[in-house]
Amino acid sequence: MKIVFLDKSTVGNVSNLELLNEFGEVICYDETSADQTIDRSSGADIIITNKVIIDKKVIDANPDIKLICIAATGMNNVDLDYAAEKGIVVKNVSGYSTFSVTQSTFAMLFSLINSIHYYDNYVKSGSYSKSPIFTHHDREFAEIKGKTFGIIGLGVIGQSVAKIADAFGCKVVYYSTSGNNTSQPYPCLKLDELLSKSDIISIHAPLNEKTNNLIDLGRLKTMKSTAVLINAGRGNIVNERDLAYAIDHEIIAGAALDVFGQEPIQADNPLLKVQNKENLIMVPHIAWASKESREMLIKGIYQNISEYMKHV
Repeated sequence: MKIVFLDKSTVGNVSNLELLNEFGEVICYDETSADQTIDRSSGADIIITNKVIIDKKVIDANPDIKLICIAATGMNNVDLDYAAEKGIVVKNVSGYSTFSVTQSTFAMLFSLINSIHYYDNYVKSGSYSKSPIFTHHDREFAEIKGKTFGIIGLGVIGQSVAKIADAFGCKVVYYSTSGNNTSQPYPCLKLDELLSKSDIISIHAPLNEKTNNLIDLGRLKTMKSTAVLINAGRGNIVNERDLAYAIDHEIIAGAALDVFGQEPIQADNPLLKVQNKENLIMVPHIAWASKESREMLIKGIYQNISEYMKHV
């Protein structure tokens, strides 16, 4: 088998990528642009893609393709209907990033509410060395114990976050974006009620017609002025222009974002122009990307290819 990984850089340096050599020749490209996809897929039996689009044009130009492995959970970069019509098997990987996203959610939360960057700079700048007392109180922080922790999207990751929040002594509530997940061991609220009652709101939902632009200025205004918002779901769930406005006008206390409407973030994104920078944390879609998570992803691709090979 000839296996082509079109965007290996999206998974970084992983120690177990050599597992794929078991199945045949493996060719890896760090990145592949749209105009390179057809040529690089030529002669491949198996395509591995994270974000590279595999559409009708690519499939028609490469009749040797038998299996498309998506190095992610989301499958919207592949024309699934046309692949099925052509007898091409498409496999994704799920469940590999649950603990990584959970850990990253709380890392962002604590960095935001505990003002870690401010205090770190206070010490490193030499200001602490000049202090007449042993501590410093210029930026207050509060414990999350006893706070209401609202989760938008209580799937596998949302449930994992809920367990940790519960362990910290938070009152966990949630909103089901599908409207079907209503039997969890936490109160299920309507969205506006969750927003108005929660001190911490964490998003772990997929992007679809029900969640696109779900959190706009109107919804941000229903939140407590002391509340913080975390988005580890998908960027377009939160209206970025409205969020920037809400932070600078102190409609909410702050936000932490791992995802953006366009990735990489565009240079003209209003979030990059926020004046109250200390109330906004942004990281480059890394919540999923622990070393262990990326190795589990490769293992999942290996298992998908192995399962396919059993039936050919």
